Amino acid sequence: MHFVEAKGILTENHGRHGMNIYRGCTHGCIYCDSRSKCYQFTHPFEDIEVKRNAPELLEKALKSKRKKCMIGTGSMSDPYMHCEDELCLTRRCLGVIRKYEFGLAIQTKSDRILRDIDLLDEINRSAKCVVQMTLTTYDDELCSILEPNVCNTKRRIEVLEEMQKRGIPTIVWITPILPFINDTEQNLTSILKDCARVGVKGIIDFGMGLTLREGNREYYYAALDKHFPGMKERYITRYGNAYDLPSPNAKELMQTFQKFCISNKIMYKPEDCFSYMNELPDKYEQMSLFSL
Repeated sequence: MHFVEAKGILTENHGRHGMNIYRGCTHGCIYCDSRSKCYQFTHPFEDIEVKRNAPELLEKALKSKRKKCMIGTGSMSDPYMHCEDELCLTRRCLGVIRKYEFGLAIQTKSDRILRDIDLLDEINRSAKCVVQMTLTTYDDELCSILEPNVCNTKRRIEVLEEMQKRGIPTIVWITPILPFINDTEQNLTSILKDCARVGVKGIIDFGMGLTLREGNREYYYAALDKHFPGMKERYITRYGNAYDLPSPNAKELMQTFQKFCISNKIMYKPEDCFSYMNELPDKYEQMSLFSL
């Protein structure tokens, strides 16, 4: 990793506020879109850029904001990578958010988030906290290939369960669904059943497929050559150089997904999930276990 003095930390896009404390990632997920060249990384993706003055910048930004809002983090770089154990920058930023009583929508694949469950609980009590987890593959062996340097799906579900015990609402991302790899009815329904069991508020999916752009395409195809011989050629034959790669089973999987969410009263439309995560009521009524 390398350290930088950032000029700013908080961004705003169409009314949504977000921050990235780190740039790059060490989780090693083979499909990661953040590797794409369009994001203009000037350093190797695994050489983590650390914004060491992030807590100070965040305090300055929140202190001067007149209206409270939700602060999002984790969409580009996971806030709970290995370096967070030592640096604790995410925890310090959570402390700032709690201090000024802003809301938080935080996304991760890591069980390291449990270290900060006390702060997440306090933020949820004073404002609103939404924890987002990405779940793609129920099979442990396959998960170790697709997402090699982070805890497996079953452990992430345990994290969701711990959040439920605290009354902290959760959103799950079931994405990406990789054609010919994890795009099975069994994989999907196994994840969905556990989502219902631990009371997730919503589940986000963008069409049961995968997107590839320059940068992440090359990395993904190299991983296919290593772990799934012949799969790259199968992709090229079916999809060519396309950006959007829907699963051949996309229609059936989406029907299963929507039907399950409707019957279990789980939000499933992306716009509804994003609206919920961006909404900070003047007086937030903490989620009750009786409402699950």
